[in-house]
Amino acid sequence: MESSLPKHIQWSATDRKFMEHALALAAKARGRTSPNPLVGAVIVRDGEIVGEGYHQKAGEAHAEIHALNQAKELAESATMYVTLEPCCHWGRTPPCIEALIHAKLAHIFVAMRDPNPRVAGNGIRQLEEAGMHVQVGICEVEAQQLNEVFIKYITTQCPFVILKSAISLDGKIATVSGESQWITSEASRMKGHEIRAQVDAILVGIGTVLQDNPSLTTRLPERKNEDPIRVVVDSHARIPLGAKIFNPESNAGPLIAVTENAPSEKITALKSVGADVLVIEERAGRVCLKGLKRELGQKGITSVLIEGGGEINAAALQAGIVDKLMFFVAPKLIGGKDAPGPIGGTGVVCLAEAFELRAVKTTQIDTDFLIEGYLS
Repeated sequence: MESSLPKHIQWSATDRKFMEHALALAAKARGRTSPNPLVGAVIVRDGEIVGEGYHQKAGEAHAEIHALNQAKELAESATMYVTLEPCCHWGRTPPCIEALIHAKLAHIFVAMRDPNPRVAGNGIRQLEEAGMHVQVGICEVEAQQLNEVFIKYITTQCPFVILKSAISLDGKIATVSGESQWITSEASRMKGHEIRAQVDAILVGIGTVLQDNPSLTTRLPERKNEDPIRVVVDSHARIPLGAKIFNPESNAGPLIAVTENAPSEKITALKSVGADVLVIEERAGRVCLKGLKRELGQKGITSVLIEGGGEINAAALQAGIVDKLMFFVAPKLIGGKDAPGPIGGTGVVCLAEAFELRAVKTTQIDTDFLIEGYLS
């Protein structure tokens, strides 16, 4: 049964307002729904919201169900605005399609189709076959940005990778003596912890561990005991067993990526202190980052935040595993030709080979600026 709505109907400013509200609801669960998407839903009757909700955690009720439970009988003949195509398959929870059809909604506005092959338009088709008017595409770009991690993972089975760095205005991540605490403001550092809280894993190279001995935990009052997995790229298993990432108080265990050249006795010792050790194929004597990315995806890790030094950053860019960059820039000048920058390695030979960003956005945070964009 075809929908009776025109295929290119234009939605109103009011429709956009309600969908934007649904997107804001969905965003409340950032960092809590992996491997599921962020989804918000709003039910409107006679111009008033009678039910709303969002998917709060994997394994719990979906956004549509929360909204229906709140609206109750007022959902009949009402309009729903939902940020992602309703699911039509069984997972940890029943398919939402059945509940929507049972509620006898009249209209459903969907921001974007679900790229999950198990859905991929089937949810919309089933709703239309049940006699509902379905319109797709309102706030679609915003919905795609909201779920950029989910889209990447569900379509490739590989994690979405963010490279983050904090630099001075002249492009230094530390002084010539190695001092780096703190280049950026407290507000920027808090934002950094918020980003950590939104990813499944943080990745650094062994050089960062040996130089700074970081904890790589999320230090937010409202997100206690919710640390991402700490991944260390350590080809020869040089990491000290007393490193701070082996923190028994953290709920997230460390993962050490080594090559076959790592001593077997050190691998055994790492496992004895609770580390998960991955033996990854090598490239030029180092851990193959593409191979590591695939392995992390197979472990259900949907997003990775690289917070390393210049060498691991350069290697990640060269390997082509980075999706997004986030650079915090502080209004400070450090200077020194030997002071390290955020991208090491040999660099490009000509400007035509430079890595270019698209969809660049700049946000002021206290006295700093956050510059973010996507690899072309």
